[in-house]
Amino acid sequence: MTSILTNTSSMVALQTLKGINNNLETIQNEISTGKTVSSAKDNASVWAISKVMESDVQGFQAISESLALGESTIAVAREASETVTDLLTEIKEKIVGAQEENVDRSKLQDDIDALTDQISSIASAAQFNGLNLIQGSDSVNILSSLDRASDGSVTSASISVDRQDLTFDAGVYNASGTDLSGNTSDSAAAAVNTAVTEVLTLSTAQAVDDVLRLQIGDTTVSYTATTTTLNDAADGLTAAINAAGIEGISATVSGAAITLSSTVAFEDTDLTFGSTGSTTGAYTGDNKLEARAETVTFSATAGVSEGDGYRVTIGSQDFDYVAGKGESFEDVARGLKIAIDGAGLGDISTNVTQDSSTGEWILQVDNDGSSLAFSSAGRSDGTATGGLAGVNDIDVTTDEGVSAALSNIETWIDSAIEAAAAFGSAEGRIETQSEFISNLTDSLKSGIGSMVDADMEEASAKLQALQVQQQLGIQALSIANQSPQSVLSLFQ
Repeated sequence: MTSILTNTSSMVALQTLKGINNNLETIQNEISTGKTVSSAKDNASVWAISKVMESDVQGFQAISESLALGESTIAVAREASETVTDLLTEIKEKIVGAQEENVDRSKLQDDIDALTDQISSIASAAQFNGLNLIQGSDSVNILSSLDRASDGSVTSASISVDRQDLTFDAGVYNASGTDLSGNTSDSAAAAVNTAVTEVLTLSTAQAVDDVLRLQIGDTTVSYTATTTTLNDAADGLTAAINAAGIEGISATVSGAAITLSSTVAFEDTDLTFGSTGSTTGAYTGDNKLEARAETVTFSATAGVSEGDGYRVTIGSQDFDYVAGKGESFEDVARGLKIAIDGAGLGDISTNVTQDSSTGEWILQVDNDGSSLAFSSAGRSDGTATGGLAGVNDIDVTTDEGVSAALSNIETWIDSAIEAAAAFGSAEGRIETQSEFISNLTDSLKSGIGSMVDADMEEASAKLQALQVQQQLGIQALSIANQSPQSVLSLFQ
């Protein structure tokens, strides 16, 4: 049946053409946008996932900028630390040169002062965008990553970089802080210049021609007995000790007792007695002469926290050192030594040593002048001392100053080297993280592209096919629309 009111063929052709046009519009949109999913209506779940990933990409791009800024800041600090190390090495050369007696120490002092001023200038200028990592002690956090958990929550991660204080700041000892005196012990209430003594009493008679030997440190003295009397043996051995000219060691005798006196400041002197002959000689007394210097001994078990300050009082003068982050009692002992040496006290000399049996660090203070009060104390919550404190107090114009500078310069050089090494390690870590973030960002972009980007080869093929289908659809609709006209021939 042919109807002029209902043209079924035309309706079918029209619907087909509409479908072709819709598909053509879709493929044209893919070609123009480059995406198969350009809005939520295209594919809601894929669009949502891609948008989350795109936000992460934006975040990682900001992190890359943060890492670049941090890397540049640390690079400046590393370069500054390396330069300071070189300058300290030059100062060491000047100090070594000042050991000679036929040099102009005042000119060497001028050179050292100039190098010291340069170090101070570097410490002040080593900043990037206002951040200086070789001043102060607070850590700096550099944004390094965004971590997305399975539940969708996001947290940030940072790389912590410790400042390395290379200033001359003396620090601030907080006298009202928590008492830390339990971490130290001092050997006496006064530093005196009197010799340390040890009495050796010969206790076994010897025969004529027996040889008595006493080893004092690295020197051995001997006496060949001419009588069997202990007093004579003591007299003869005492004379041999004094004749040996052992630096800082002398002897007196009373009966069979030999009194050894030592002004050796920083080392114990071992004593070993023996004899050869018909009789084995013996004596009563200790097997060493203790060092004369007074000591401050630091605990081998207690820890050191940032801001812990320790004070040594000599006479009426206080000498302080306040620990920075990550320091030990070795740092404290050496810091106090530098503080005392910097005062230029002519009769006071210092040394730092470690007890091999207990692991305790010991500050030794020797007095070659009149007796002075001596004590130590400790308090928490101070302001840390700069890592190069005391460099600006170097004085090579005196024998005492040269000796102190030579013993302390290695401490300062080690501090600068450790600072440069720490910055180098942090810079390497940030460089690695920056490279990872760059690769991760590329991977995320690739993942987003695989989900939403259009396959242009496929789109091109579809476009050509749909254009042909559109032309055919138009022709089919045209034919279907002409069908009712055939009814007119029935009425002719």
